[in-house]
Amino acid sequence: MSEKLWGGRFSQDTDELVEKFHASIDVDKRLYESDIEGSIAHLKMLAKESIITRTEAEILIKGLGKVKEKIENNEIKFSASLEDIHMHVEDELGKVAGDVARKLHTGRSRNDQIALDVRIYLKSEIKTIIDLLVDFQKSLVRMAQKYPDVIMPGYTHLQRAQPVLFSHHMMAYYEMFKRDIERFEDCYKRTDVMPLGAAALAGTTFPLNREYTRELLSFSKVSDNSLDSVSDRDFIMEFISHASICMIHFSRLSEELVLWSSSEFAFITIADSFTTGSSIMPQKKNPDVAELVRGKTGRVVGNLMAILTVMKSLPLAYNKDMQEDKEPLFDTVDTLKICTDVYTRMLDNIEVHTQRMYDACKQGFLNATDLADYLVLKGMPFRHAHAVAGRAVAFALNQKKELNDLTLEEFRELSDLIAPDVYEFIAIEKTVARRISHGGTGFQNVKQAVSKAAGELGL
Repeated sequence: MSEKLWGGRFSQDTDELVEKFHASIDVDKRLYESDIEGSIAHLKMLAKESIITRTEAEILIKGLGKVKEKIENNEIKFSASLEDIHMHVEDELGKVAGDVARKLHTGRSRNDQIALDVRIYLKSEIKTIIDLLVDFQKSLVRMAQKYPDVIMPGYTHLQRAQPVLFSHHMMAYYEMFKRDIERFEDCYKRTDVMPLGAAALAGTTFPLNREYTRELLSFSKVSDNSLDSVSDRDFIMEFISHASICMIHFSRLSEELVLWSSSEFAFITIADSFTTGSSIMPQKKNPDVAELVRGKTGRVVGNLMAILTVMKSLPLAYNKDMQEDKEPLFDTVDTLKICTDVYTRMLDNIEVHTQRMYDACKQGFLNATDLADYLVLKGMPFRHAHAVAGRAVAFALNQKKELNDLTLEEFRELSDLIAPDVYEFIAIEKTVARRISHGGTGFQNVKQAVSKAAGELGL
């Protein structure tokens, strides 16, 4: 006869392979703190409502403290026969507190218990991730403060387009990760819902005080529908979705750092402590941190596909498929945390080659739009001005020159509106300084943006 906690209905022991296949302890053992925290609150509520005695609750709460210590001291051997963290905790509680431990599960199911555990866990991790992202934002702002007036090529289609400030480029990522933080903050609201008391799917006949349990566990609200409470994994899907977007932002930055650190660009040097070498080529210095972050983005996006696929056709309420929610969640949390942490450290150890960036702006006709703007200010319609600037580029290409190198006579063959002041107008510094529209790369604009961000971050 089975000795499982649910074994009363069964006449045969579980097949050994099924037992191993069915168990989740290898994954969910990391939820032990959340599980014990939830159980302590549940016991206090049961005692408050006289469902168990206060003495029984005190014995069990003290026993749970001992179980926690034993887990943290690696004194408990986890076994597939006990399936999950809930049954391990309850079994060990029986060893330290006696038969009264069998009252621990009064008025609840593993269905609402695991929903609670994951929510407690994820609330804490979301807070940690937000803190890590704020630290990373500080690194971006410090980089912008360190190189406030450095001019670099801005790109579209990976082709040189117009000059921008390097600090402006860093602040673009600041804005990206600001949105990520806002998304995680929003996700936290939907994670911060207390499901305990929904039991298996229909609620329970015991007079549970769910509001009191909510207060003890510091949740903002109690879930309103027992079926939804045990089957809702939206908050996990939402979290991994937001994490995927965040990782894509890291991946985009990684791509740029990989390019910028190459000999072809030579815009930056990443410190030796954040790079690696080659086993065969002595000269190599590889941007492996950026490349690994770029690669790990695929893992997180894959985790999103995994959880969406698990949930896509499940009927209400709990289904065993949902046991598969924790591996993608835990892997996403771990991956995002280490990527954010290592990026924060790496960014503070990057040297920017300011002259190289500036020199790159001198080639590729990055001031062609400004030549068109110059003609517009002289009274020419923009479409005509665009065409004249295009012909100027074509002529300069043929002469193997940049626009700045054309003589006044060559300019005036294209338009008699062009005067000697054109050279100052299309100078690199001037093209940047004139980008004064809100959010543009003008010196004063970026200075204000960096100052505002520094204030938001307390720098």
